[in-house]
Amino acid sequence: MSQQTRRNAFIAVFLLPTFLFFCLFALYPIAKGIHISLFDWSGSSKNKHFIGLDNFRELFNDPIIWTAIKNDYFLVVGKVIGIMLLATFFAIAVTRLRAAGSGFYRSIFFIPNIISVVVIGVLWRYVYNPNLGFLNSFLSLFSKEPVQLTWLGTENLAMWSLLWPSIWAGIGFYMILLIAAILSIPAELYEAADLDGASQSKQFWSMTLPLIWGQIKISILHVVMTTLNGSFIIVWIMTEGGPDNSTQVMGSYLYQMGFRQYHMGYAAAIGVLILTVSLITTLILQLLLNRDTTEMA
Repeated sequence: MSQQTRRNAFIAVFLLPTFLFFCLFALYPIAKGIHISLFDWSGSSKNKHFIGLDNFRELFNDPIIWTAIKNDYFLVVGKVIGIMLLATFFAIAVTRLRAAGSGFYRSIFFIPNIISVVVIGVLWRYVYNPNLGFLNSFLSLFSKEPVQLTWLGTENLAMWSLLWPSIWAGIGFYMILLIAAILSIPAELYEAADLDGASQSKQFWSMTLPLIWGQIKISILHVVMTTLNGSFIIVWIMTEGGPDNSTQVMGSYLYQMGFRQYHMGYAAAIGVLILTVSLITTLILQLLLNRDTTEMA
């Protein structure tokens, strides 16, 4: 046996457990979900009726799923813009601008990341409470009449009310990533820029942003993927998809159809849709973000 063959065998032996775990916990659930989506099944009964693609035909004629897709992309766009702008601003503020007490600010912004999403959802439900919530009480200070807006009970306000807690909960994590990227930039570059008389804004656009663009791309992709696959929890805790399905996202609709209405085949079809939408969105984003950082300098 040649040395190259022994090396390949050594690598294969160490990769085999990871490959088996990937097959067991990733590929098999996907294949099982696709299989279930072809049946009319309650999820608990032994009776499963093969119906082919009927669940998908019903899905694409279901107006709620289109509302859910629209809401998912509303959260994706809102979180990407809100989180990346605020995380970049605060990362710059506590590093390049040397804000006083930067360690304190890092801790404050990171606290939501160590709190359960369930707790965050419950907390913000109290903040939005129309009678006892902090937000209406605060707004009443600037109004002659008491403000009693039903933030989570009004269709036009509910999605916006869900967006801010989602942004608030994510800023700290991405701020820490960007701080690490900014601190990896050699200080000599900024010293040379200072000697050349470059302003802070010029240094940001010409030097900082191109050099941290790789981390920003990764952060944007992570925000998109976690939103498409994980927005279900906070939506379900705060509104359960209401009022009148106006805040439904694909994940919450899947849960409702599978575990509330026991329409498991239909829920599996929604799961396949989530997987497809996530893959297509990721591929498109990678194409859009695949810019050479040197072109930005």
